[in-house]
Amino acid sequence: MQTSVLEKYCDARLPWYTIYPTVAQFSTVVGAEACEKWLQRLPVNESVSLYFHVPFCRSICWYCGFARSITRRDSPILEYLAVLRKEIELVGAQVPQRLPVSDVHFGGGTPTLIEPAQFGALMELLRRRFAVSKTAAIAVEIDPRTFTLATSEALAAAGVNRASLGVQSFDPIVQKAINRVQSEAQTERAVEMLRQHGVIRINFDLIYGLPNQTVQSCVQTATTAVAMRPDRLAVFGYAHVPSFKKNQRLIDEATLPDSPARAEQAAAMANTLIAAGYRQIGLDHFALPDDELTLAQKAGRLRRNSLGYSADTRHKVIGFGPSAIGRLGDGYVQNEVEAGSYSDQINARRLATAKGYCLSLEDRVRAAIIERLMCDFEVDVPAICMTHGFDPVPFLGSPERLAMLAEDGIVEVEKGFIRVRQEHRFLARAVAAAFDAYLGAPLC
Repeated sequence: MQTSVLEKYCDARLPWYTIYPTVAQFSTVVGAEACEKWLQRLPVNESVSLYFHVPFCRSICWYCGFARSITRRDSPILEYLAVLRKEIELVGAQVPQRLPVSDVHFGGGTPTLIEPAQFGALMELLRRRFAVSKTAAIAVEIDPRTFTLATSEALAAAGVNRASLGVQSFDPIVQKAINRVQSEAQTERAVEMLRQHGVIRINFDLIYGLPNQTVQSCVQTATTAVAMRPDRLAVFGYAHVPSFKKNQRLIDEATLPDSPARAEQAAAMANTLIAAGYRQIGLDHFALPDDELTLAQKAGRLRRNSLGYSADTRHKVIGFGPSAIGRLGDGYVQNEVEAGSYSDQINARRLATAKGYCLSLEDRVRAAIIERLMCDFEVDVPAICMTHGFDPVPFLGSPERLAMLAEDGIVEVEKGFIRVRQEHRFLARAVAAAFDAYLGAPLC
């Protein structure tokens, strides 16, 4: 890819468009009262997804951009679980009785720091308060460095059927530069324990654009990962925002690759995974040919939500825990980010919603367009507009960004049908940004 194009459409500060509008548009105008009403309006016959944020880790990874707390003790985790159970009861009292659930995801942080017995009890409570489907996808994010045999057994007993392992890089030099030293053997052992106990759906998370990372080390990381044959891999670009994430200030900026180098690393990892038999899913995922994501993409029903790419066609997500984001029928809600404020609200028997966003019809149209671009790299804008009873002219009538993208050969546009050219898929976020009504910043 030409360096000039990369420099012009540099997407380091562009949203990842897992949701639209993005969190930057959330407001305190939408609070606990709105969330309560939206929960009560959820249809009793439509399944929802549940997301649980467990904000604890044993050590800090300098690249991390998520809300988390470092603890060497178990007592803060136990205190958090007590509050989380109260939140489940509070939400359960608002939604239709035994609301059906098709997906459960535990993220963090490190959810597997929860003691085995405590995790089992938490899943029992969920099944009492919600109608968790027998075929529900129940996924847990795992740090292989702290993963134990007892935890593996507990996950299987609780019905967990997908595990997402944080790897990032197998290069010791890169690991030291991000304060996450994790041996290949630790990762292999975690995979083996999970598979031995029947948790056979395995995801790996990898990152490019890290300090001291090279194309060669990225290829080696991808090759090592492939040898363990995970079903899916997510390959994310590191977003360096030290002004927002203080821990990232510990990273030496002089060791970070520039935009052309990042693009080369991403392409090298993608080529390695594709050569190993994986299919590229959307912007940053890869999956085996028989994986649900691959089948969803082939059928044109791939979705993108706050957790990334999904084969789940449900729109609604209920978030639990500090900073958790939910999407209900009327809009988005986010819990208090700070753990103490979150706990104070729940202990006072109030929902912990701190802010949110009420979706307009135009928001829904733009979100649908952006989702198709991020999933399929093409979109029929007039068709989506007509589905929503919306005039497509406002979207295509003043297309400064779109015209620029077309002029530079990034996209092809014909009668409102937009296709991102194969060689420029790395810039999909820049194309999606052409339909972001709230993005006031320049392209780079």
